Amino acid sequence: MNCIIIDDEATARAIIGQLCSTVSSLNVLEEFPNAIQAIKYLNQNQVDLIFLDIHMPDFTGFDFIDTIKKPPKIILTTSDPKFAIQAFEYNCIVDYLVKPISQERFLKGIQKAQSLSSPTSTQTVTSTEEVEASSDNDLYINIDRRLIKIDIPSIYMVEARGDYIQLKTEDKNYTVHSTLKKIEEKLPNDVFLKVHRSFIINIKKIVDIEDNSVLIKKDVIPVSRSNRPELMKRLNLL
Repeated sequence: MNCIIIDDEATARAIIGQLCSTVSSLNVLEEFPNAIQAIKYLNQNQVDLIFLDIHMPDFTGFDFIDTIKKPPKIILTTSDPKFAIQAFEYNCIVDYLVKPISQERFLKGIQKAQSLSSPTSTQTVTSTEEVEASSDNDLYINIDRRLIKIDIPSIYMVEARGDYIQLKTEDKNYTVHSTLKKIEEKLPNDVFLKVHRSFIINIKKIVDIEDNSVLIKKDVIPVSRSNRPELMKRLNLL
């Protein structure tokens, strides 16, 4: 993946550049000390991934994202963890790394960006009636006038993306023209929990919990402050 680094601190740019150098699939094209220079570059060049600092003089990371018409995938790099929930309101943001960034945490972010780069496992639904029916273990979605059965326990995450939802399973991902509320009504509430206004997760698939996020497979999913108590209640804590 071709990428650029945007950070007003030279040391931070160097550290991210060093981390990138350990991943053979990453190719750092340029580094920028401010968002304005990066915007000028992106007007003439395309990239797959941007490492973006939030706090920069005069023009924040969020200002930068709002300025770009079609932003690529973005991994936020910041020393401030309090903007994590706001960050995941942007579909282009794939991860939120808090400085100092460890190699292990960096690689998790890259894995997530790479998983979103592969369209081969995604099927897009264009029918107006997407979720047709469900039983205790089955959910049916309409794809090209065919009803596709999905095993409910295999679903590990549902994400709202504008007028669509992305439904991720153990085998395939499906992009469905529907709402999070509609799919939430179809899923058993003893297994699935809405942890954020844009995310429903299968709590049995959680691998790790860190601050205001959970890790399921390679996906780091934000947990809103209001939904965290219910999540902790559902977990079998020692």
